[in-house]
Amino acid sequence: MVEAWYMDESPDDQRKPHRLEPDCPVGLEQLRQLGVFYWKLDADKYENDPELEKIRRERNYSWMDIITICKDKLPNYEEKIKMFYEEHLHLDDEIRYILDGSGYFDVRDKEDKWIRIFMEKGDMITLPAGIYHRFTLDEKNYVKAMRLFVGEPVWTAYSRPADHFDARGQYMKFLAQTA
Repeated sequence: MVEAWYMDESPDDQRKPHRLEPDCPVGLEQLRQLGVFYWKLDADKYENDPELEKIRRERNYSWMDIITICKDKLPNYEEKIKMFYEEHLHLDDEIRYILDGSGYFDVRDKEDKWIRIFMEKGDMITLPAGIYHRFTLDEKNYVKAMRLFVGEPVWTAYSRPADHFDARGQYMKFLAQTA
């Protein structure tokens, strides 16, 4: 099962866990209330997984590719790692399925506090359009992930502040309804 917690404010290495002291865990229901959805799948059979196919069909995830994030595989690695960790939002959902390795997605809660979500092999997550978030590797410095989209991929990230976008307004309305 996915593990998530509220983050401390330490400026230490972003790849460390950054757990609040005392620990303040976050459950799946709290993530769902933020519009974040999670599945645990068998990453060893991602090429022929009926469960993955069912999710893709039901949610219209028609496009996918695979990205490997590590120094040896990703061009402009240092630049990309910095870019992924800048707080931003997208106008479309962000869907990631971890095939190998691990990393962290950080999302803002309703009070604008950071929640860190530890993602490892077999974890699949959907972050809703309009949620402020960021990504970083953990201390293992390696992740292989499937990126999924509804239709053609749109890679544009909008750094905070980006409250003027419709996707942000719709997300804020969603949060107000789940209050």
